Amino acid sequence: MNKILLVDDDLDLTQLLTEILTLEGFAVTVAEDGEEGLLRLAEQRFDLVLLDVMMPKLNGFAMLAKLRKRYETPVLMLTARGDSQDRVNGLEAGADDYLAKPFDDRELLARVRAILRRTQSVPPQRGAADELRFMDLVLQPGLQQARCNDELLELTATEFGLLECLLRSPGQIVSKNLLSEQVLGKKLEPFDRAIDMHLSNLRKKLPERQDGQPRFKTVRGRGYLWLEQA
Repeated sequence: MNKILLVDDDLDLTQLLTEILTLEGFAVTVAEDGEEGLLRLAEQRFDLVLLDVMMPKLNGFAMLAKLRKRYETPVLMLTARGDSQDRVNGLEAGADDYLAKPFDDRELLARVRAILRRTQSVPPQRGAADELRFMDLVLQPGLQQARCNDELLELTATEFGLLECLLRSPGQIVSKNLLSEQVLGKKLEPFDRAIDMHLSNLRKKLPERQDGQPRFKTVRGRGYLWLEQA
């Protein structure tokens, strides 16, 4: 049974979401603010955190920053509808996805399942021998690990998925639609910047190539291109 930590100070909403998620087979723990959320994380392992932005004591962004220093637990941010800056800030801070309030119950469940699928999709038959190599990068999809010059890269599950997707098509443009569907598990919506922000975070974590060239680039209006060696 997957364990979900729901961090939100709206008691009516947390009660409703707890009922919905419990009926779908999830075990839900509720925290009313960011400080309590961090305490719950220290007590047990969770498979996903549903994190509201506006909360007393410690808001969602502050909690996420502290969380990412210690845990790789996937995070789905719950943001105010129409506030695109909240979404950008959440993705920059390491959230895996965001959902604007008010939201449809089915949309929430779909996002939750999509995140869990990509963060728990480690087939038992795949191990260290299953490798994807490109220049100085080595990916082990079965272990969800990436190394550059034998140094382990600290990537979120979403960043790893994007890296793997791009590396499987070097020299080819991969559309944002495809990346969104394959990695985020959802169709790309108008003005959705999630893929852009995750790739921006990934770009910062990848060491520079020895030849000084970027590892991948944006092809405006078309997608992203992983550059082959010159």
